[in-house]
Amino acid sequence: MALMKKVVLLAVAATSASAFAFSPRAATVGSSAKTFNGVLPPPVGKQFAKTCPSTSVALSASGGESVAEDDSGSLGETLKIGSYFALWYLFNIGYNIYNKQALNALAFPWTIATIQMAVGILIFVPLWLTGLRKTPKLSASDLKTLFPIALCHTGVHVGAVIALGAGAVSFAHIVKASEPVVTCGANALLLGEVLPLKVYATLLPIIGGVAIASMKELSFTMLALASAMLSNVSSSLRGVLSKKTMSGKQIGENLDAQNLYAVLTAMSTLVLIPMMLAIEGTGFFPAFKAAVEGGSFTNKSLSTLLALSGVTYYLYNEVAFLALGKVNPVTHAVGNTIKRVVIIVASVIAFKTPMSTGSIIGSSIAILGTLLYSLAMNSVKK
Repeated sequence: MALMKKVVLLAVAATSASAFAFSPRAATVGSSAKTFNGVLPPPVGKQFAKTCPSTSVALSASGGESVAEDDSGSLGETLKIGSYFALWYLFNIGYNIYNKQALNALAFPWTIATIQMAVGILIFVPLWLTGLRKTPKLSASDLKTLFPIALCHTGVHVGAVIALGAGAVSFAHIVKASEPVVTCGANALLLGEVLPLKVYATLLPIIGGVAIASMKELSFTMLALASAMLSNVSSSLRGVLSKKTMSGKQIGENLDAQNLYAVLTAMSTLVLIPMMLAIEGTGFFPAFKAAVEGGSFTNKSLSTLLALSGVTYYLYNEVAFLALGKVNPVTHAVGNTIKRVVIIVASVIAFKTPMSTGSIIGSSIAILGTLLYSLAMNSVKK
């Protein structure tokens, strides 16, 4: 109970620093050709003509598109944005804690990643069936277009889960902070995109900070580093493929940002199931039984832990869409940076993970670099 109080207070404090510090105000709406978080906005469907910010499938360290904030300046709107940020942080913290606890109990990252992805289906399918959310209509050609993006989406998630299982949660997020470096490289190599020098200059503290943190990390493992980088590469490639395959292309009906994320979740689940069976087989089930027989869990408590990791994974992505769609790029950049700090601090508190002075310094430098990168990218897009 004391631990949960600390985590909740941490999230509330972080929310105050990020969301409430930015009361709603008018912001210039950027050109529709701009990207959101370094990735093109969702494809325009037949019934999706309005501009809509991308869901968190497109989230990266590159910042967001200039979206208009509510110009009412009302307290109600400020509280709404603050609530979105608080839920985004809380669900994200919850996911990282539940996920790590599940991985500590069951060393089957591929199976756990598959379960977490599949839980999302149990959330959005009822919304479609009840009509609370419009059901997307996709052709075989549409699915073919989305499949490579779904593969990258799969890599983002499974890479992160393996990294979180192989090392400390804090270290995985420090490495994840280096995603902008990979994104710049992928865009240059595959899209021929050359950015101003000031953007590339912000990559130096990111690279240096991650290097310092890795050298001084007390729980360093090569598997954690490699898996976190796999997640970074997959996220960057997802962005590149989104730009190349969905730019100006009409894809299906009712494919707004949230439905796009839902469709990719379903496709990723289908991709993960055979991969999970090929790599880990059915060893998860005897391991589950052994964990229960060991006395640390009951069938109900361990099942609940796995379910909670899946629910919080899906919900933090959904709420991130709502939060980031309400704020301008500067607010987004600050909020995303604070979120990573909050997760690192919360994981250190929850798991009593020791961090060396060098690791703290390195992670601070790297996270500051991601903020500078986001701000530099946003200034370039204007």
